[in-house]
Amino acid sequence: MRSDLNNLRGKLRTEMPVTRHMGIRVVRQQGGGVLLRAPLAANVNHKGTAFAGSLNATATLAGWCTVWLLLREHNIDGHCVIQDSSVRYARPVCSDFEARVEAPAEDVLTRFFHSIRRRGRGRIELSVTVADRRGVAVHFRGRYVVGTDPGVARDT
Repeated sequence: MRSDLNNLRGKLRTEMPVTRHMGIRVVRQQGGGVLLRAPLAANVNHKGTAFAGSLNATATLAGWCTVWLLLREHNIDGHCVIQDSSVRYARPVCSDFEARVEAPAEDVLTRFFHSIRRRGRGRIELSVTVADRRGVAVHFRGRYVVGTDPGVARDT
């Protein structure tokens, strides 16, 4: 598991440079999902709070990282993209923040992996919360698409 996390960190560093600019760090796998942290200073807006785009990007990335790790855990060579998402900002984020993915239900994972193995592609919906030192401030829901052929995920 640690080597998968280290591989994920390397992938983000080399293939998604925006994560460096935003200061996003993969902290750990937790309860079937991933925990990411980011500093307010690198993501601040004109009001001194976190920029909504940074919060959305961090939540999106937390879901993507979770899917990436799940694929490795199940020995699936797949390509993941986000298909759609919704986000609700409950209040401003005023300090460093973290994005936490809620563990998908076991039956959801079973259907997801079955679809990938049978059809070469699958979809999964993930819920992510973003919190600062005061607690949860953002609720995110994203649908991710995985294809075993790079074109499948791209065309979905």
